[in-house]
Amino acid sequence: MNTSLYEWPDISLSPKKIHLYTSPHAGEVDFSPLNTPDARQASIDMVSLADLLRNGFVYPPHTIYSDVKNIATGFSALPGVEDEPRFHFAYQSTRATSRPASGAVSDETLLRRYHQLLTHAVVQCTADMKAPWLLQSGGKDSSSLAIAIADTRPDTTCITYLGGKEENEVDSARFVASHLGLRHETLVCDPGRAYDRYLAIAPRMPLLTADFATLSYADLATEIGLEHGDGIIDALGIDPYVGVPLHLKDYVLGWLARSARIPGSLYLHPLIRRSFKLCFALSTLQMNTFERYFPGSRFSDSEVDRLLGQKLSVHSRKRIRMFQDDIDAADSAEAVRRIVLIVMEAAGFAKGMYTAKAAGLRLAYPYCDMPLCEWFFNEVPDDRLIGLGGMNKVLIRRHIAQRFHQLPYVQSKGSFRFDVLGLASRRFEQVHAFALQARSLLPGASKWLEDHRHCLGNKFFASKFYLLAVTLPWLLARLDQKANT
Repeated sequence: MNTSLYEWPDISLSPKKIHLYTSPHAGEVDFSPLNTPDARQASIDMVSLADLLRNGFVYPPHTIYSDVKNIATGFSALPGVEDEPRFHFAYQSTRATSRPASGAVSDETLLRRYHQLLTHAVVQCTADMKAPWLLQSGGKDSSSLAIAIADTRPDTTCITYLGGKEENEVDSARFVASHLGLRHETLVCDPGRAYDRYLAIAPRMPLLTADFATLSYADLATEIGLEHGDGIIDALGIDPYVGVPLHLKDYVLGWLARSARIPGSLYLHPLIRRSFKLCFALSTLQMNTFERYFPGSRFSDSEVDRLLGQKLSVHSRKRIRMFQDDIDAADSAEAVRRIVLIVMEAAGFAKGMYTAKAAGLRLAYPYCDMPLCEWFFNEVPDDRLIGLGGMNKVLIRRHIAQRFHQLPYVQSKGSFRFDVLGLASRRFEQVHAFALQARSLLPGASKWLEDHRHCLGNKFFASKFYLLAVTLPWLLARLDQKANT
């Protein structure tokens, strides 16, 4: 017997708080409550600003605004109740009691049902799109999704973002699209162009995230609009339901995360400031295990306090308590990782939701279709989810193998990277000017930029520059809008 573990909460607009329901499992987000006069006068939540600088996103259920709460996946809220929303993620593997044993169901049956569910999800979530574009990263999820799209929306254009020199998926992505009969385009990262495009849409972005693919997404969304596309198909969403095996590097980083205090001056030592690996290791020592799972190099707690001119990092760190009951109940590191992925919806999905809204595009997440998620959770044997040696997404790999063989992304996956070094090199003066204008909110930002200008050839410091480059203009746009209302 299958178990549906989701009960969708109602959206409530209380006299004091706006509750936005932002789970990608429920379709398009309604941001209209943010257009009310009270919402337009909402104040910036300074602890949320600390979240952004420490982790690249705001911890749900909070948002960048003090009186706007984010009812994301795993959260529940009762209409009219002023208490904070409660978190519990029910899709942990130990609760999947209905999964069949290995060998009880054939691959043929599983693959046929998976393809049916995925194609149905594509049809449902793209029904209002006339010219959809698939973000084809070259990974397993987007490749499997492309197969379903070819059968249902062959008018879709695939686009692959070449964000950095480390990436090698473009040729494979192009081959997959061509073989499936789908048009394929490539957008090569130009950090100056991407930043200009972000600055153009930032005033229309309803909320703020500083995810490390935000500028890539703004670049892609603008390009899609210019090419007369009206919708984006994103392959995010299935990981928490199929499992996320950890590897040696994950365990080592978790062991290194000790919440230590390290003097900031140590990073400026000539032997350290030039080494990304040394800087990354030192920053890991200052984090806790849970937050080390979040990607990227971010500001330390002491740096955040200096940037904001007040001690707020401790309050940001305390927001982990919202998830502590689930963390304590997790029976493995892999179970904790599922919680991390759900928390990070506030970054991964937010960048798409906010950017698509600003660009006037529709947005679809076929993998967030709940019948598909629940089928994976309840009816797919464990060894088709995570295989021997920690191989992830076994069934999805086999779905791809029905059409393709020996493709690079089946063994390893890249990501939408961004040229943070190029951004720091080309836009330092512009971001520094933003920092001077935003001194009321980030009084220490201009000094950090001045003190670290000579370090920005290291990705560790350039990633922190990226956080300021994304955050500052959005804040300035909101200050201007508030002053004019």
